[in-house]
Amino acid sequence: MLYKKLAASTEKALNEQVQLEAESSQYYLAMASWAEVQGYNGIAQFLYRHSDEERVHMLKLIRFINDRGGHGIVPTLKQPAVTFKNILEIFELVLSHEILVSTEINKLVDHCLQEKDYTTHTFLQWYVAEQIEEEKMATQILDKLKLIGEDKGGMYIFDRDMATLQTEDRR
Repeated sequence: MLYKKLAASTEKALNEQVQLEAESSQYYLAMASWAEVQGYNGIAQFLYRHSDEERVHMLKLIRFINDRGGHGIVPTLKQPAVTFKNILEIFELVLSHEILVSTEINKLVDHCLQEKDYTTHTFLQWYVAEQIEEEKMATQILDKLKLIGEDKGGMYIFDRDMATLQTEDRR
């Protein structure tokens, strides 16, 4: 039984976040495919998992919208970039994208506070915490790539290690 239906403006804002999470999944999927074709199998595995994780984030939002009496909309997606300069560029893009997602989540949180929608605000706290982890992970990966530089042996080890790096905080 619904105790309070989502406000139309909140439903619209949440569906915009659904769109962003779906685009994130596609973006990371394109990166994974490119990395795999380039022979970076470990990085590809990591990015495939990251793509799956973003899809789960999208589904979680859709289910929440529906549970609150709204209608979660499956978005139309445009094709993401399919080629990249190198692995460093990929993870620079990952970090900038995660910062964008964090900004949008924070706007949603602010919207919920203005609307006094504390249920949605509480739901979004999981996303706030998740984005802290996402940005931290992308920053740490970039730091390692900058240390490696052009060292092919270092990149080989990095690629191997990325195959087992978890994409989600398992607290």
